[in-house]
Amino acid sequence: MPADQLDRIDRNILAELARDGRLSASELAARVGLSKTPVQARVRRLEKDGFIRGYSAVIDRERMGEGHVAFVQVKLSDTRSPALAEFNRAVQGVPEIEQCHMIAASFDYLLKVRTKDIAAYRRVLGERISALPHVAQTSTFVAMETVKDR
Repeated sequence: MPADQLDRIDRNILAELARDGRLSASELAARVGLSKTPVQARVRRLEKDGFIRGYSAVIDRERMGEGHVAFVQVKLSDTRSPALAEFNRAVQGVPEIEQCHMIAASFDYLLKVRTKDIAAYRRVLGERISALPHVAQTSTFVAMETVKDR
């Protein structure tokens, strides 16, 4: 189902689950104004159609010892399709890379990297990120404070 065919109730279900993925079917039904059975059917359809990709817990990364956040601009030496695919595959194997986005800018990718501290980040940059296929140049921006993280 294309996104433009989602009705108001589907969109409300998605909004409520985005706020709290642990809502019971009864509570979700009450919040969107339907009974439990139709809400369950809609949720299953939204899952099947790929609008809901999964459910997860929001972890306090500071408490887990992963409070250092750096954003890394990556410029590749080769941006032909096979090189991009090779880079994309290799990024999946670096657990410290929390997000990877291809960017339309003077650089090719923007990475969000999460580590314990600056020393750990330096090791990840030198040993893992710089060693990714086709990496020609990196620039790092260290986050001083997270103001909003949704």
